[in-house]
Order: sequence, then C-alpha cells, then structure tokens
Amino acid sequence: MSQNVEQASETKKKQEEENAIESSGIARVIPSATLDKFACFKWLALGVEDFKKAKFVSTFYGVIFTLIPIGIFLLVQASDFYLVIFPAMICFMLIGPYLAAGLYDVAWQFEKKRKPSLRHSLKAMSRNAVNEWGFGLVLMLLMIFWLRVASIIHALYPSYLDPTFFNIWPFLTLGTIVGAGFVTLVFFISAFTQPILLERKVDLATAVLTSMNAVWRNKIPMLIWACVIGFSVFLGFVTFFVAFIVIMPVLGYATWHGYIETIETKRERKFV
Repeated sequence: MSQNVEQASETKKKQEEENAIESSGIARVIPSATLDKFACFKWLALGVEDFKKAKFVSTFYGVIFTLIPIGIFLLVQASDFYLVIFPAMICFMLIGPYLAAGLYDVAWQFEKKRKPSLRHSLKAMSRNAVNEWGFGLVLMLLMIFWLRVASIIHALYPSYLDPTFFNIWPFLTLGTIVGAGFVTLVFFISAFTQPILLERKVDLATAVLTSMNAVWRNKIPMLIWACVIGFSVFLGFVTFFVAFIVIMPVLGYATWHGYIETIETKRERKFV
C-alpha cells in the first residue's frame, strides 16, 4: 500500500516538473510532441534537399553567415586581442538564430509548394515585427552581457604573465564553462522561437516559453541536436569559415523541419 502511494507521489512530482513551464502562468505555451532520439538527422537530410532546391538563395545567406565570422576574425587580428576570439564565437552563436529567419521562410515556402525567392525571404522578419525585433533585442542583450562577463574574466588575468597555455588554461576553462552556460540558455530560448514568431501571430513570451518547454520535454533529442549544431559550427571554424556557406543554410532549413515536427498544430504538417 505504502509502495503504491510512493509511486503515485513520484509520478505526480515528475508530471509537475515536466509541466513546470506550461503552468508557469507567464504566457501561453503551445504543446510540443515527443521526439525520436535521433530525429535531428532526418531534419538535416531534409535541410540538404532544401539547399539543393534553392541553391541561389541558400548561397546568398550562406555567404552572409560566412562574412560575419571572417569579420570577427579580422577584427581580432587587427586589435591583437586574441582572447576575445572565444566570446566572439559565442556571440556568433547567439545571433545566428535571429539571422536565420530568411532561411526559415525558404523552407516554409517549399512546404506550401511555392517557389521561394530572395525578396520574399528578406521580408520574413516583418511578419511579426515587434516580437521578432524584441527577440533580436533579447539576443543582443545576452551577447552584451556575455562580453562584459568575458571582459571581467580577462581582467583577472595577471598582465605580468606570459600568455602560454600553462598560464592561461584556468581562465580559458572558466570562460568555457561560463560560455557553455550562456549557450545552453540561448539554445533553450531560441531553439524554436524564431520559427514560431515567423509563422504565428503570438507574443514573444509565448514563443520563448514554447521553445523552452519543447527542449525541456525532449532533453535527449535536443541535446543531440545541440551537439550536431556545435560540431557544425566547429567544422565551419576549422575550414576558415568557408564551410558555413553550406552548413548554415542546411542548419536553418533543418531547424524549420524540426519546428514542424516538434511544435504541435491543429492541422497535420507534412515534410517536403
């Protein structure tokens, strides 16, 4: 008898934890589906097909995503301030979801069996402008806050020490841990926020909490997806950003397909 009571209590507690975001009372949370552990690889395959079907538009956005890190790299070289490369990489990952709005629009047009165009995709951010720019502001504030934290960590480094790996590894470790925390937070709030705002007339709080709830309910599949994104970004950096011409559009399209599969709708969605 007592064992049944304990099991019922544990089940209730687990349900409360899973529904903590949905029952927060802050905003409406759109229900999410339960994903297969390796669902992200299907999204990637669909993203590759979208790239092939819209090579010009995809390459246009891919070049933009390539020029941004190149600009960061040249800025670091010009300033001779190499420790800033780590927060700069985090900044690139912070603003990436916002800049991908045009790519989401391309995948959406394919879903509606329309031919995507560059002009149409560039107008994507105007559909829910107030909340979309609000989301951009949130990302910008997080980026600025991270830069300030990174500056404080750098200020702790004694100026009289040579910048050898033995001397700087504690600061690199601390910066990596703090940076990982920021990236995790941004991943939670941005995994599906931009696609939601692009397609639906909802407020920013609803979109953010829906994204957080979807990630929280699908921890393992989304962890694998986060690792895929992280590896893709790493691959882009080790190829001196050239790989971003293909990687970033494919990730953008894959994110849209992930949104279709994860965030529930009244009508059944189809992959194309």
